[in-house]
Amino acid sequence: MSETEVTREGQRGIRPGSQAVPGSSKSRRWGKHRRAEQPMVPRAEFTSYYGKPIINAPVWQSPDIPGYLFLGGLAGASSLLGAGAQLTERPSLARMAKAGAFGAGCLSMVALVHDLGQPARFPNMLRVFKVSSPMSVGSWLLSAYVPATGVAAASALTGRVPRLGAAATAGAALLGSAVAAYTGALISDTAVPAWHDGYHEMPFVFAGSAATAAAGLGLLAAPPDQNAPARNLGLFGACLELTASHRMMSRIGIVAEPYHKGRGGAYIKAGEALTILGAIGSLAARRNRIVGALSGAALLAASAATRWGIFHAGLASADDPKYTIVPQRDRLRHRDRPSAEPS
Repeated sequence: MSETEVTREGQRGIRPGSQAVPGSSKSRRWGKHRRAEQPMVPRAEFTSYYGKPIINAPVWQSPDIPGYLFLGGLAGASSLLGAGAQLTERPSLARMAKAGAFGAGCLSMVALVHDLGQPARFPNMLRVFKVSSPMSVGSWLLSAYVPATGVAAASALTGRVPRLGAAATAGAALLGSAVAAYTGALISDTAVPAWHDGYHEMPFVFAGSAATAAAGLGLLAAPPDQNAPARNLGLFGACLELTASHRMMSRIGIVAEPYHKGRGGAYIKAGEALTILGAIGSLAARRNRIVGALSGAALLAASAATRWGIFHAGLASADDPKYTIVPQRDRLRHRDRPSAEPS
C-alpha cells in the first residue's frame, strides 16, 4: 500500500475512485482575500427534452389568421369612422367607410372559415355563448356585425331606407369598437408567450392598429375637404399603437425578443416606420390629394405589417422553450424572495 502525504493542496499518492476525497486541490482554491469552493460540475443551462418546444404551437396558418386579424380591425374601426362622417355630414367619406367596413368584415369571415377548414365549423361555434371565451364572443360579434354593416353600406350607396341605414350605422359602430379590439384579447388568451405575456397592452395595440387602418382607407378614398375625421383618427391610432407597443415590449422582458428579431421583428419594424410616415403625411393631406393617398396607403400597410409581425413573433416564441421557462422561473424567484424588512 502506498503511503499518502498530506500537503496544503490536499493528499498525494492516492488513487482515484474509492480513495478519492471531495474537496481536493482541483475543487478548492485560495482567493486573494477569501477562500471559495468551485463547483464540481458546470452550472446547468435549461434545455427541453430533445430540444422540443414546451408548448404546442398554434395550428393557425398565414395568411388566413393574420389576414383575419387585420381585416377585422379594419372593418370595426371603419364603422366608427363611417358613423362619425355621417354625423359631421361628410357623405363621400361616410359611403367609403361603410362600404369598406362591409367588405373587410366579409373577407375577415372568409379568412376565418378558410382557416377552420370546413365552413360548417363556424355555425357550430354559435351553438353556445361563453363570456369567458374570446373566440365564442368574437364569433357572435361577427355574426351580428357583418349584416349590420351590409345594411348600412347598402343604404349609403343607394340612398334608400335612410332611417334603417342610420340605425344599422349606429349598430355597426357600437359593435365595431368591440370587433376592432377583441382579437387582441383572443390571442392573449393562449399559452403562446409573446401573446399571453402582453395581455395588458395587446388590445390597445390592436385598437390603435385598427384605427390607423381605417384612417388609411379614408385618406385613400375621401377628398381632402372631407378627410379631417380620417386624419384625426390616424393620428390617434398611431399614438395609441406605438405607445401601447412600447410599453408592452418594455414590460415583458425577454419574451419581447421575437418582436425585435427574425421574421416577426422585420414586420414590426416595417410597421412602426410606416406608421410614423403615414401619420406625418396625414398632416399635409388636407391640402394635397396625392399626399393624402400616399399616407393612407402607408397607414394601411403599417397596420397589416403589425398584425403579421405579432402573428409570426408569437409562433417564434412558442417554438423556443426559453420564452416559456425563463419567465416562469423569474416569477417564482420574485414570489419566493423574502420581503425587505422595514428599517
